[in-house]
Amino acid sequence: MQSDDERLGIGTLLSKLGRMSAEHHGFINTPTYRGSTVLFKTLDDLEQGRARYTYGTAGSPTLESLESAWTSLTGAAGTVLCPSGLGAVAMALLTALKQGDHLLVPDSVYLPTRSLCGGLLARFGVETTFYDPLLGRAIEQLVRPNTSTIFLESPGSQTFEVQDVPAITAVAARRGLKTIIDNTWATPLFFCAHQHGVDLAIEAGTKYLGGHSDLLLGLVSARAELWPALRKTHQSLAMLPGPEDCTLALRGMRTLHIRLKEAQTRGLEMARWLQAQPEIATVLHPALPSCPGHEFWQRDFTGSTGVFSVILHAGFSREGLAEMLDHLSIFAMGYSWGGFESLIVPVECRAYRTATRWQPEGWVLRLQIGLEEPADLQSDLRAGLDRLSGRRAARG
Repeated sequence: MQSDDERLGIGTLLSKLGRMSAEHHGFINTPTYRGSTVLFKTLDDLEQGRARYTYGTAGSPTLESLESAWTSLTGAAGTVLCPSGLGAVAMALLTALKQGDHLLVPDSVYLPTRSLCGGLLARFGVETTFYDPLLGRAIEQLVRPNTSTIFLESPGSQTFEVQDVPAITAVAARRGLKTIIDNTWATPLFFCAHQHGVDLAIEAGTKYLGGHSDLLLGLVSARAELWPALRKTHQSLAMLPGPEDCTLALRGMRTLHIRLKEAQTRGLEMARWLQAQPEIATVLHPALPSCPGHEFWQRDFTGSTGVFSVILHAGFSREGLAEMLDHLSIFAMGYSWGGFESLIVPVECRAYRTATRWQPEGWVLRLQIGLEEPADLQSDLRAGLDRLSGRRAARG
C-alpha cells in the first residue's frame, strides 16, 4: 500500500519534505542551528545520553531536516551529510572498503575520485582497477576473490558514458559485492539509484541541489544493508557541513524539480543547436544517440540535465581555442556546474585514462547550460566559434 507521500507529485513532495514546523513554533522552514555544545538537565541525562541532540557533531534540527528529506526523496534507509561532493565520495568508499580489498572504478570517473583511489586508498592497502564504463555485465570478468566494491558514475562527468547500472548491480548482488554510484548529474529526480540496486548513492549537493554556486555539500544515502555501516563511519569521522550550507540546500530543494526541467529543456536545445555547427564533430549528451551508452539513458533515466560535452573537429590550434574562450561574453570558464550561470571548460583526459583509449579527433569542451536565454548563449558561442575558425591551424 502506498504512503501518502508516495502518492504525491514531485513538486508537492519537495515542498513538504524535511519540514518540522510544529517543533519550531509554526515557522515553515527549520531554523539554522549553529552550535557545538548541547546542555543536559540532569547528571543522569548526561550519563545516559538522554537527549535528541547530544553534541554538534551528532546533528542538529537543521541537518536532520535535510537528511530526512533526502532519505525520503531517494527511497533510502538513511542519509549522511558531508562538507563537499568529494567528501561524500570518500565517506562512501571508507564505508564500503577495508585494508586488502580490491575496488573497481570506471575509467570515466571524476578526476578527484581517481586521485583519491590512487592516493589515500592505496596508502591504506586498497587496490583499484579502472574498467571500461560501457562494460556492463562483462565486469564480472574483473572480479577477484578480494573484490569488495564496484564504483559507478553514470554518466561520466567529462566524457558522459552512460553505464548499464542494472547489469552491474546484478553482478554485484550475485557475487556479494557492494555498489556505490556518483549520481550527481541526474539527481534522484531523473535516476533512482537505489531502485536500480545500488547500495550507496552520492550526490554533490554543491551542484543542482544548491543551484546557485554558493555552497559546498555532499550527501550519501544508503540502502538498509549498508545504512548502519555508513552511519558509524560518519560518526567516527564527524565530517559535517556547516548549518548555513544545509539551510541553503533545503531552500534549493524546494525548486529543484523546476530548475531541472529548465536545465533539461535548455540543455537539449543547446546540444541540438551545437550538433548543427560546422566546427562540432560530436555532441556527448546522454539524451542524444551520439552519446556512448545512450540506450541505457533511454531505458533507465526519466530526464536529462544541462551538462554535456562537445568534440571539435581536428585542426584547431590552442591559440584559436584561447581566442574562442577568452572573449566569450556570457559563458565563463570555471569548474562545477548546476548553478544559474553558463560555464565552459576544456576537457583533457587522454593522459590518465588507463582502461579505455580516449582519443577524440579535436579539442573537447564541457558546457554547463544555465538560465540565460538560449538565443543569447547561441550568439555567444557562434561568435566564439567564428574566432576559433579564424585561427584554424594549417592541415598537413
